[in-house]
Amino acid sequence: MTTLADPVPGGRPGDVERATALGGELSGHGVHGVVLAYVDTAGIGRVKTVPTAKLPAAAAWGVGMSPVFDTFLAHDAIVTTDVLGSPDGDLRLYPDLDHLAVLAAQPGWAWAPVDRITQEGAPHPACGRTVLRRITAEAAERYGVTFKAAIEVEWAVGRDDAPDGAFVPAVSGPAYGATRQVELSDCAAELLAALAAQGVEVDQFHPEYAAGQFEVSVGALDPVAAADRSVLVRQTIRAVGRRHGMRVSFAPAVTAGEVGNGGHLHLSVWRDGASLHAGGTGRYGMSAEAESFTAGVLARLPALTAVTAPSPASHLRLRPSRWAGAFTAWGREAREAALRVITGTAGVREQAANLEVKPVDLAANPYLALACVIAAGLDGMARAAPLPAEVTGDPALLDAAEAEARGVRRLPGSLAASVEAFRADPVLRTALGPVLADAVIAVRRGECRAVEGLDEDRVAAAYRWVY
Repeated sequence: MTTLADPVPGGRPGDVERATALGGELSGHGVHGVVLAYVDTAGIGRVKTVPTAKLPAAAAWGVGMSPVFDTFLAHDAIVTTDVLGSPDGDLRLYPDLDHLAVLAAQPGWAWAPVDRITQEGAPHPACGRTVLRRITAEAAERYGVTFKAAIEVEWAVGRDDAPDGAFVPAVSGPAYGATRQVELSDCAAELLAALAAQGVEVDQFHPEYAAGQFEVSVGALDPVAAADRSVLVRQTIRAVGRRHGMRVSFAPAVTAGEVGNGGHLHLSVWRDGASLHAGGTGRYGMSAEAESFTAGVLARLPALTAVTAPSPASHLRLRPSRWAGAFTAWGREAREAALRVITGTAGVREQAANLEVKPVDLAANPYLALACVIAAGLDGMARAAPLPAEVTGDPALLDAAEAEARGVRRLPGSLAASVEAFRADPVLRTALGPVLADAVIAVRRGECRAVEGLDEDRVAAAYRWVY
């Protein structure tokens, strides 16, 4: 369960005492330091660490970090807004002790996600974790709904001795092949053990389509915990890969012209312990509210890509006929549609039914991605938005007239176009608030400038080892 209360100077009730007890337990297990982790606007995981003995002080008074990181680009250049990007000021990072985990693949270390507050004790308006927690709390209060969410993690394993930042797959077996699983057997077994030791429920692990690519699917949690889990899973995959002499890339496009790494988002809406995606009178068992939620997400997909596919490399992946969901379409188990309605197998549909959002990759800040998708869906619910007819097969094969008649549009073909759609979308900008929305725009525009004049191969290479 995610802590719902914002941090406060001096610590939330019981936090300091709990941190003191945890610190003693951690030290007894040979843990010397705690990683305090968050994700910036560009989708990069940033950290500070403290010795284990300082965990109570961190729970009481936080750990300092500059707000300038909210306008860092993926390659650490800095842009500015009217509020952010200055070298002045400070924030406090507060660990969420509910989600502290001992890092099984990094002996001597533990890990915890953080919320960020100002020195005066107010929530930092650019903290994506705080924004997501606020949106889910408001949904419970206004609509009486909660959510279950999970984020798929795809990555490519490369040889660590490859020259000049090149990607040379560390395995050679075919897509989804048993050979590839055998080639990664020891590393994969250690990964599953590490995730289990950290309390991460793994649903499945398998080789994927692209060269050297794998995927892990994890159990659903509340949205904040699901985003935390995504960050922890990637930290663990990277650490295990390093222990086996491999380099890991979560980049949307490891190699130009090939299928990239996705971070498909799974989401379901619940009320009073029952899923709105099963047992209803709508299509495929959806309730009217689930249909409207889906319609809300569908309507805002072009603007959503500014947060779900936020890198120039994202648009090397977000191409038609690659199962990336490049068109505004939905369908039951339709893997080319941007929204895949999953009903689950007969007998478990009440638990398994969910909405998969496919134009999402792991350059996305998972807190911002979930916050914006939920905001779009809730707007659809509030408007009782009608869900259009489903589209099956490959939307790219529709002729122009039929696509227009069915409301099927190509998602933005560039990051610049995504940013303009986001800038013009009042629902998403309101959900994030003006400070964070402006940071999203400034960072995305900065990334666009950073790749001006680069061909696709050089764009892929520029972001290959950043994510």
